[in-house]
Parts: sequence; C-alpha cells; structure tokens
Amino acid sequence: MIIDYNLSRIDDVRHLRNYARDRYGAEVTLIRANPTEADAEICDEVIDLDPLRNDFEEVGEKLLSGHRGRIKAGIVFSDNAVQSGAALLQRLGLAVDSPELALGAFCKHEYRLGEARHADLLAAQRMMVPDFTEVGSLDGLHAFASRHPEGFVVKPTKEGNNRGVVVVRPGDDIRAAFAEVLPYLEGGVICEQIIPYRREYSFDGLGHLSFVTEKVSASGRYPVEVAQVLPARLDEVERSTLERAGRQVNWLVGQCDGPFHNEIKLSDNGTHAAVVEPNRRPAGMKIWSLAHWVYGIDFYHRWVDSAFQNAAPLMLPEPTCSAATVMLGVKSDRLFAPEDLDPRATPFEDAVAATADHHGLRADELSVKEFAWISPQRRELHGTPRDNADFSAQGCIVLSTKRADIRDVVHTLRELWLDALDQSCLSLEHAVR
Repeated sequence: MIIDYNLSRIDDVRHLRNYARDRYGAEVTLIRANPTEADAEICDEVIDLDPLRNDFEEVGEKLLSGHRGRIKAGIVFSDNAVQSGAALLQRLGLAVDSPELALGAFCKHEYRLGEARHADLLAAQRMMVPDFTEVGSLDGLHAFASRHPEGFVVKPTKEGNNRGVVVVRPGDDIRAAFAEVLPYLEGGVICEQIIPYRREYSFDGLGHLSFVTEKVSASGRYPVEVAQVLPARLDEVERSTLERAGRQVNWLVGQCDGPFHNEIKLSDNGTHAAVVEPNRRPAGMKIWSLAHWVYGIDFYHRWVDSAFQNAAPLMLPEPTCSAATVMLGVKSDRLFAPEDLDPRATPFEDAVAATADHHGLRADELSVKEFAWISPQRRELHGTPRDNADFSAQGCIVLSTKRADIRDVVHTLRELWLDALDQSCLSLEHAVR
C-alpha cells in the first residue's frame, strides 16, 4: 500500500510499484485524494481518500476491511499523510515509524515546539534552536521584528518547495512581507530567527543508511534551492556535526526505519548546526536518483524491502562519481511554455555540452542523466525565482572525473542554460512580457 504522493513524483510511484511486483509479486493499492486516470494506470487499485481528513484513519480502516489479510506492507509518501498515513498503517498492523511523533515532520511550528522542549539537550550537542513564534496578524509580525532587528524568516507552517518563504532583512517592508504570506495564514504562519550559518545540507537516507547532500540556494529575499550536489564536500568534523544533528532530528520526529530528508545549516567552523526543517519522506529534486548514480544503491527498492521487513545494506559503498540536480530558470520575467521551443531543439544537452567545453571536459566526463520541464502549461515565470515552481526545467548531470568541481560545473550550466533556452525558442515576442 502506498499512501499519498505529490503529483510530480508519479514516476517514483511507478518505480516502487514495478519493484514490488517484480520482487514480491505484490499488487499495489494507492490511497490519495482525487485520484486521476494516471493513478489508476500505475497501481492495481486506487482509493479516493484525503489524508488531511480528520477521520482519515477510521474511514481508511473501514474501506480496507475486506483486504486486511492481504495487506502485507505499506509506505507513506507525502508530507500531508506523514501522520495520518502512519496511524492507518499502525491500525492495520503493519510496520511503520511512530505516528505519535510524525506531526513534527509535517508542521514546522510543531517541530520547533519539539526542539524547544529539548533545548538544553540540543544545545549540549552544539545545535542552535532558533527563536520562533506563530503569527496571525501584522502586529504579531512587527512584535517579532522588534525582537530580531538583524532580520528573520517568515514562512507557512505546512508548505513545501520553499513556497511562501520570505527573508526579512533590516529596512525591508514588514507590510509587504506579511502580504506575501497572507495566502497561507489560515493554515498557519511562523516567524523564525535567522540561522546565522551560511552553508546548508540535507541529511538523507533510509533507516540506518545515510548520506549528506549539499544544497545550493539563491541569495537574497527568496532563498530558493537551485541545485543539490552529491557527495557533499565535507571534512570529518563537518560530517560528524551534520550526522549528529540529523540523527537527533530523526529522534524528535519519530523516524526509525523509514526515509528521511532533514535540512540542516552548518556553521563556518563546522562544529555547530541548526535545523531548517525535517521530513519523513524521500528528498525531492531527484536526490535518491543522485544517490543511485553515486553509490549504486536504489533507495526506492530498499524502501520497499524495508516495508516488507527485509534488512537494508549495513553501509554505503564509496562514491564512484559526483552528481547534481540543477534547477533551470529564465533570463527575465516572462510567460513561458515548452511549446515555445523549436521541436528539434535540445537546450539542456546544448548547455551541458557548452559547460563541458568551458571546463575542458570530454563528453563522456559530463553526462546528462535526466531532463524534464517543470510544467507543460504556459506560466508566468520570474527571472528571480520565488519558489521551485518559478523554474522552467530541471536537469540531472553526472561528473565522472575529479578534474573539475561539480559545484563550478553547476554554476556554469545554470548560466549557459539561459542563452541555450532563448536560442531554442521559435520566437520570444509572444513569450516575453
């Protein structure tokens, strides 16, 4: 059983289904709200049930009562279902991580409350616990700003993909910041003290298997993720700090056997850390795909094995290459759709080839693994992205040499992509506002 997923991850669900069928001879039931025809195509049975319903576990148990003896394993694949889905699996007698502590992996406010309850213990492990408060009005925002004149972050409590996250610096318009989070006010908005560490990573993995991914973010008002790099460039002290912080996050949110993606900032000297947010699901931005290319282990397969209570490998092998997922934007504010391009155009391949040439790399040393448009629809995109939906495309690359640093390659690729995209368009006049 697969409980919920974000629509952009339909290929991952298909991958899970295929492995469950091939390895265990299993049929797959999917539970999600408003399932589509595509959902029916990738699973044997689809149940229309919203994991955010207050009675999700009770209704789910009733709907599945006739299948109870046939359900052998279950996984929860979305933030919305992380608590209710775990509770349903527990009701069905299936192996699952703690439902009681799962809310901290869905609600940012709940996670900060959990940190605050253990602030002394976390401080002893050199983990910063940022000041925070839930806000529901402009006055509340002003009050928090007065406590933190150096700046702060405003964000929804239950949104992903950097949606609605605004960094407020000294001198910024507080009213404008409040206006940007108004659409999220009903679901909850919090202010957080700015974490004074510049570098950000994620502690990723499944059960006891873990790896550290390096995050590249935009600077300025909208700290959007623009790339994920694996393996992260770390010394032993830095790696130890991140792993210690990541494990402590897992304890707070009840993760034990399942997946995790904990976003963590690291101090300049590598000895202190602070959590941006926890997740009890596989990372986005193809991070588990990066791990497959770098380490040769398919974490989606291991996740299914874990659900069937089969042990995962004890440790990861040494990396064989480096890999990155790169978010690709547009040069300026514009309307864009993939149909604007000449059908013969290959802008990502062109940009990767130009990047290889720029760094003196052979074609076999820098390869394209995946490329996808974010949406087939015509959309208004910002030249300075405000969240991950503001990008035009996403691509994955693998670097199989040490003659270049993949972080430099990523920077070059994102720049050269902008020209490659414009050169591939049939006409910019109807696309540019």
